[in-house]
Amino acid sequence: MVSFSIDDLRFGKQFFINKNMRSREIHSAIRILRDEVQKWRVPAVGHYTETPFTVLISCVLSLRTQDKTTAAASERLFGLARTPQTMVKLPTPTIERAIYPFCFYKTKSENIKKICNLLLSQNSGRVPDDIDELLKLPGVGRKTANLVITLGYNKPGICVDTHVHRITNRWGYVQTKSPEQTEMTLRRKLPQDYWIIINDLLVAYGQNLCKPISPFCSQCKIHRYCDRVGVKVSR
Repeated sequence: MVSFSIDDLRFGKQFFINKNMRSREIHSAIRILRDEVQKWRVPAVGHYTETPFTVLISCVLSLRTQDKTTAAASERLFGLARTPQTMVKLPTPTIERAIYPFCFYKTKSENIKKICNLLLSQNSGRVPDDIDELLKLPGVGRKTANLVITLGYNKPGICVDTHVHRITNRWGYVQTKSPEQTEMTLRRKLPQDYWIIINDLLVAYGQNLCKPISPFCSQCKIHRYCDRVGVKVSR
């Protein structure tokens, strides 16, 4: 026997008909997202796309840090140096002061120095445009590597953070247990035209409307395509 909650009825939800977000529905969802996110600001990391190096360093800084803090600290640091050649000359305490009060600011300062040294000694100062090579740099994970590929080189890549992982699973578009699994599934399933933009769209949507707890489902224009997997309370 199929039962419905009040929210199911309010949103016209019929799980036995729309078990998961269908592949063709992703086009409608992306189109709506593009319109909706115009009312919110772009994630701060997108402000530092001058070069692959500024993308890389701003992404390293942004880990476990709020966008507002990342923006201010990145501006201070890039005011001192914007290339590995000039950054490597900065004393570590100078980098620490520039990015303070970041979480793990000492570790991030050390990683920035190590990254610059490796880029200069192994790659003539050039940031790699290959994910596997980027993953060899200290403090660089798949999220950062994909951002460098997409924002720095405009090459196909999918940056999956907690928002992309949570929301695509909430939709029912993927059924995965970790961000890395989500990335690999999206690489197989998501049309490549959406690879680069999916992160900015879902970060903005996740921060402002499709929140981790008690999302604003009543205001969501994608609700007709969403299975609301794991949503117990909504607004």
